[in-house]
Amino acid sequence: MQSHIFSAVVEADQFEDGLPAIHAWCPALKGCHTWGHNEQEALARLEEAVELYLDDLRATGEPIPVDPERGAIALSSPAVVVNL
Repeated sequence: MQSHIFSAVVEADQFEDGLPAIHAWCPALKGCHTWGHNEQEALARLEEAVELYLDDLRATGEPIPVDPERGAIALSSPAVVVNL
């Protein structure tokens, strides 16, 4: 079993209607962006977006990105990641 960890960028933004939003994205996963009303919601949505992104990669036989410079690392054993 291998574990993959992807760094996230979380920044203030706004929704199309002008209301405040939090934008979250993974630099190593091109196009993997999402928004939420607060940081917790944006990160929860990003976790779901990353899972769907990786599902698509596996379905098409593409490799999961490993790029430490962009915050994507793979571990050769199971891991638990805790965000504090």
